[in-house]
Amino acid sequence: MPQLLLELFSEEIPARMQAQAAKDLERLAREKLAAEGLLPEALTAFAGPRRLTLVAEGLAAAQAERHEERKGPRVGSPDQAIEGFLRSTGLTRDQLTERDGLYFAHIHKAGRPTPEIIAEMVEAIVRNFPWPKSMVSGVSKLRWVRPLQRILCVFDGEVVPFEIDGHVAGDLTQGHRFMGTGQAFHVRNFDDYADGLAKNFVVIDPQERRERIMDAARTLCFARNFELVEDEGLLDEVAGLAEWPTPVMGDMDPEFLDLPPEVIRTSMRVHQRFFAVRDPQTGFLVPHFITVANIEATDGGKTIATGNARVLAARLADARFFWTEDQKVRLEDRLEKLKGVTFHAKLGTMYERVERIVALAGELAPYVRDDGATKTKAQQAALLCKADLGTGMVGEFPELQGIMGSYYAEKEGLEPEVVDAIRWHYKPQGPTDDVPVQAVAATVALADKLDTLVSFFAIGEKPTGSRDPYALRRAALGAIRIILQNRIRMSVPGPAERSFWGLPVDSMVGPNAPPAAGIDFLSEGDQFRRNVYLPLAQELRTFFIDRLKVLLREQGERHDLVDAVFALGDDDIVRIVSKVNALSGFLGTEDGKNLLAGYKRAVNILKAEEKKGPLPSGEPNDSAPGEEGALTNAVGHMEVEVGKALAKEDYAAAMTALAELREPVDAFFDKVLVNSDIATERENRLKLLMKVRDAMGRVADFGQITG
Repeated sequence: MPQLLLELFSEEIPARMQAQAAKDLERLAREKLAAEGLLPEALTAFAGPRRLTLVAEGLAAAQAERHEERKGPRVGSPDQAIEGFLRSTGLTRDQLTERDGLYFAHIHKAGRPTPEIIAEMVEAIVRNFPWPKSMVSGVSKLRWVRPLQRILCVFDGEVVPFEIDGHVAGDLTQGHRFMGTGQAFHVRNFDDYADGLAKNFVVIDPQERRERIMDAARTLCFARNFELVEDEGLLDEVAGLAEWPTPVMGDMDPEFLDLPPEVIRTSMRVHQRFFAVRDPQTGFLVPHFITVANIEATDGGKTIATGNARVLAARLADARFFWTEDQKVRLEDRLEKLKGVTFHAKLGTMYERVERIVALAGELAPYVRDDGATKTKAQQAALLCKADLGTGMVGEFPELQGIMGSYYAEKEGLEPEVVDAIRWHYKPQGPTDDVPVQAVAATVALADKLDTLVSFFAIGEKPTGSRDPYALRRAALGAIRIILQNRIRMSVPGPAERSFWGLPVDSMVGPNAPPAAGIDFLSEGDQFRRNVYLPLAQELRTFFIDRLKVLLREQGERHDLVDAVFALGDDDIVRIVSKVNALSGFLGTEDGKNLLAGYKRAVNILKAEEKKGPLPSGEPNDSAPGEEGALTNAVGHMEVEVGKALAKEDYAAAMTALAELREPVDAFFDKVLVNSDIATERENRLKLLMKVRDAMGRVADFGQITG
């Protein structure tokens, strides 16, 4: 079947926009084709430095005829309503049919040629393309990321005729800016297009460009017994900068290797887009780098490497200057400078934030490790953790905050735990980032994240829908991972009350606002907690549980199990996850599935009876005969065993105890009629079902579990 080939050729497209642009082009084309009843067998989009390409396979040559029946107003409706319906259908009154007292319109639409539809589709896509940033150039009012230069649009080997603000569609494209022939060439299908570009030194597939870069870079390193320091983000960027990517190895002055490796790598990556190289035996950087050129140089890249090395040397010389100058001022002496750095207009200065983190770290330390040394070191690390924000190096490379502070702290001779805490306190910053496990580092990292959450919730800056400008979801997930990894036993947000109290009074909004400035919450704490902190704490608790559900769902757990456990009022994250894991395993067994079914049956019976009047109170008769008595005894034994297991937080044992109810419950419902005609029997059996419900409810609210 016919093929559509579309290329939108422009000046350089920023690398960071290319991947999303390819997705948007494919999505928009698929939506617009589908709206016209055209469903391609395959649809693929590519993005590169100067072009967006779309190829659609298996499109029909023309749109199929369409028949539509549309229901209209009732017969006898006012003329105004009927006339409006006729206008919407394009029919006259005598063309309507009547059925069941209603007018119906039967609309026939002849299919249009596919090229006509494609022309409309491309114009709509080009005029409304969702670039994050775009521009208008020349006399044309057409807005594009960079000036659009040419449109190639071919369907079934023929040019699709249309024009967009002076850009006439054709079958011409061109190759590499420098290495190609310099002449545009004709193409009539995707195979000709891909082959022609390859001969003119253009790789259109971004994945192929990535693989080309990695293969060549690794080969260059292997030839000299080195190893490439891989960087996925940098790889994506350079693959979007070169149509014919050609890695070249360059040399740098070995004297710069006395700089911290993070400084060298960041300078290479941010300023030059170079890959670092290391010794695979020691893991240390070596005085070389990999740059990705956009041409195959006749001298093998020597001139390119030399020029890049000269620029890199200048950058690293600047970094050495910052490294040397920063060490002349102790971290503690830099704290005064933070008083002039605004953290947020409503949340005070960075110095005030540090004070809150110090206080919160002191509150959290006993939960992480209950010893005086941990608390002292955690508060020292918290005091210094933001001090490097005033250094020249972090001013030049904001990515190195925390990292540079740890280097300067080490140079000052501070204790290793404090050094590590300064380095790690921003972590984890993403779902795959490492979690701090050393006690002091975990304490400070948790304090940093809890303070962020409490502060922004207090001023009403909470995430809404897809909007989360202060990355509070990420902060909550990071805090949860720290708590779980270190098995920190505390309620959430728990000790973060201290951080809340350190906020500027004037910043509070709504019911969270303190009643008066300067109130001593230690002496008037009951009022403070009731009127101010508890509403905020409940919001945060719900937010944490929602984030926990996300985390567990990503790990393959069911979110309804979190609801079932959290419904008991527990807010200890470690305990919640332990219960969820045990409950998940239990419900995966036949005993668990059948017992859940029995529980739901019991609850449904109780709900139905409760509508008739109050349920009976008291304990069931433990001397009842048959299956009724067997279930009574089984529930009593299960309650004892579950109580022991819960006291020891042995949730696997609790589930084992629950499993013992499966057979007695099945037998009870199989042999016993709950709604007996004898009032005393009915009452006792309802008491027994209530006891089953309440006993199982000590482990989780099984009513929250679906399935």
